[in-house]
Amino acid sequence: MLGRTVRWRPLCAQLQRPVTLVGSPSLLPTRRYAHQLNEEFLVEKPGIKAKLFDGKKLANVINSEVGEEIKKMVAQGERAPHLVAVLTGDDPASKTYVSNKAKSADKCGMNATTILKDGSTSEEELLALVDDLNNDDGVDGILVQLPLPSHINTNRVMQAVSPAKDVDGFHIHNIGLYCSGNPSSALIPATPLGILEMIKRCNFPTFGKTVCIANRTKNIGFTLNTLLHSDGTGDATVLQTHEHTPREQLKTNCRQADIVISATGIHKLITADMVKEGAMVIDVGIIPIKTKSGKIKIVGDVDFEPVAQKAAVITPVPGGVGPLTVAMVIRNTLYIAQKSLRFDFKSIHEDKN
Repeated sequence: MLGRTVRWRPLCAQLQRPVTLVGSPSLLPTRRYAHQLNEEFLVEKPGIKAKLFDGKKLANVINSEVGEEIKKMVAQGERAPHLVAVLTGDDPASKTYVSNKAKSADKCGMNATTILKDGSTSEEELLALVDDLNNDDGVDGILVQLPLPSHINTNRVMQAVSPAKDVDGFHIHNIGLYCSGNPSSALIPATPLGILEMIKRCNFPTFGKTVCIANRTKNIGFTLNTLLHSDGTGDATVLQTHEHTPREQLKTNCRQADIVISATGIHKLITADMVKEGAMVIDVGIIPIKTKSGKIKIVGDVDFEPVAQKAAVITPVPGGVGPLTVAMVIRNTLYIAQKSLRFDFKSIHEDKN
């Protein structure tokens, strides 16, 4: 048993002042009337019908918005937000991910600290470190990078992070808030939040539309399902599938979908015969494969070239969803520091009158 009591208040009690990031007036464009696709973040590529979503460009815009808010905070005599990442072990992918977050934070004027722990670190040592960070008023956001070594109970560590500093949105308190219809008081996991931000900024409609999600993890599929079908946020019909869904059933579900989101880690799971004309296809897969030349190439779940001849919008891998995940961690840290957490999930189902 750790000696200190973690001091945190419910997130809804932290709504102290009305700070809203530029360009984030609502979560999703759920108006009932027709939408015109916003092509600011879309790129045309010769020989491909679909427009490619530029995740790096949107991430840069979001980081710029965060940077402007931080400048205002500092000008008012407040300190810059502080994100602390805890990296346990020597997983190469984790090192790269944490490094990218630190670089993005630095570009925004945010303080970022990475604490490196040996792979032999005990669970109790890691919990004691989390406890220290929870009680450090100079730390706004805490990120415990996954995966953790096999001898450590991941869930126990993640639930030890104060929900008020939980930039990953993994704490049961945050999950409970957005599942119970209070997402504006919660911290949302970065990958689904980035996907929702992408849909919003592209002005792709969700109201009354069908979404097929090939993923069931709490960090991606579960969160997306909850928010996309909820009244006043997405208002979509969501079809949930995963890596063990029979292929014919997966095909049937995907063919109905206006938006297909896949995050299974299975290359070419989503093929052209599964996608209807004009759909938005969002590929969250990150799969390293060896090319004929022996080099490592990163690909996704989607059979890209054939699917891109049918979709209206498609995300490339890499360069699509990945940069947004990092940007949303940084933005979550800002929200915590501002004590605002204003995602403004109000319904905007106004009629065109």
